This record gives sequence, structure tokens and C-alpha cells, in this order.
Amino acid sequence: MKNILLLVHDDAGQESRLQVALDLGRALAGHISCVDVTVLPAMMADMYGAGTTQAVIAADERVNEAAHKKAIVDRLEREDVPWDWIDITSNLVSAVLNTATLSDLIVLNGKLSGFPDPDMHGIASKVVTHANAPIIAVPEEQKRLAMDRALIAWDGSASCAAALRAAVPLLGLATDVRLFSVEDKSIEVEVSEAAQYLSRYNIHASIETTGQKRGKDIAELITEAATAWQADYLVMGAYGHGRLREAFGGVTKTMLAENKLALVLAH
Repeated sequence: MKNILLLVHDDAGQESRLQVALDLGRALAGHISCVDVTVLPAMMADMYGAGTTQAVIAADERVNEAAHKKAIVDRLEREDVPWDWIDITSNLVSAVLNTATLSDLIVLNGKLSGFPDPDMHGIASKVVTHANAPIIAVPEEQKRLAMDRALIAWDGSASCAAALRAAVPLLGLATDVRLFSVEDKSIEVEVSEAAQYLSRYNIHASIETTGQKRGKDIAELITEAATAWQADYLVMGAYGHGRLREAFGGVTKTMLAENKLALVLAH
């Protein structure tokens, strides 16, 4: 997990993404690739002629992004993590996917609260389901990424197994790792097998299981477990039970929208 892709864009989540990318770069002795995206508006027309409004907005966007780039580059030059820079004009999802081919981890946000900030919830959902690399979706208010206590939400799915495998370099840095599982007869790979897998990397995880509780969905149970155990970040599969089911209130959708922890997700 040496190659870290950082989305650079002038929005409310930029500071949290930058800080987490730097923490990851230092902890993993990694390299940060900054993909700076200038997003142009869709074609617009006004009473003076087609494209006039678009051209004005596009010019403003380029000026703003250039100033933002200078500020970020000035900061990176004072840090102790190697980095490179990619300028791209596109939408945010395409820009990330087109530059992530050789990335080990993609740094995004789960959701942004401001307006008119981009729909980072939707962006993270699309990227994680189409990229070959896992993402780490960080809360807007995240100041740094502690890596001592890692909670893995285990459901036995292929997506969850992919997230577990991808997170091994991070999990190896933790002082405490816990596998949390909600008992379900549909689980194909038992949580004990996940613990055995990790043990071969000298990662010795404790196991916590719980049953379904009336009035609480899976996302609530995971959040409660992470809060009670004081986890620093959470590892879980993304959209592991079908996009149709997930689209109507699934675990991934809820966790991206509401969770206060960094989420390491893979599909």
C-alpha cells in the first residue's frame, strides 16, 4: 500500500483528505499522487447566446483551482512525504478512475455537508464499485488518522474479504485489531476464518459477535461497536449484497452518509 491517490479539489473536504493522505504516506512510507480536478459546467445557454454562461463559469473554475493548487503545492513542499501532481479537466469520478490504475488506496470523503459542495457520497460510491483499489472515505471534520485500533465489520462477503486483504498493510500497523460480526445464517465465510487469515500476517485479531437486535439495523450495530471499542477506523466491504438492495438504505450507503470514522472500503 505504497501508492496513495489523493483527490484534490477546492471543497470542504480537502483539508481532511490532505491530512489523512499525509498520515498514510508517513506511516506506510508511501507516495502521494495528487489528482487535481478542474470541473467544467455542463453546456449552458443564456439570452445572449449559447455557451456564454458556461465560458464565464469555466474561467472562474480554472482561476479558483489554480489558486487552490498553489496553496496545496506550497504545503506539500514543506512535508516529508514524496508526491507528484496530475492536472485533469473532467468530472470527479472519471478523473479518479482514470488515474487510479496503479493506486493501492484512494483518499476521498464519505459525505460533505456544505452547499454547493460536490456529492462526495455519490462519488465515493461510484469510485469504490468501479476502481480496482480500495478507498478510504474520511469524515469532513477529520484532522488526522490514528491507526492504533482497527475494527473490521465482517459479513463473510466477497467485498468484505477484498477489503480485509487490501487493508493488511494498515492492519499490520495497529496495536489492536477486532473483527465484529452480526450473526447471520447467510454468512458464507465465518469470522474465525478471517481471524485465521490475519494471523498468518502476524495480526492477531479479537472477535466480537452479536445477534440482530429489534429496531436496529446493521449499520447501527457496527457504529455502536466502533464507538464502544473506540476504534480509530473501520474496514468493511462495500455494496456486498447487491446494488439494488443497497440503494434502498443498505449498510454501505448509511455508513458513508453518517459514520464519523474513516472507512476503508473495497468492492
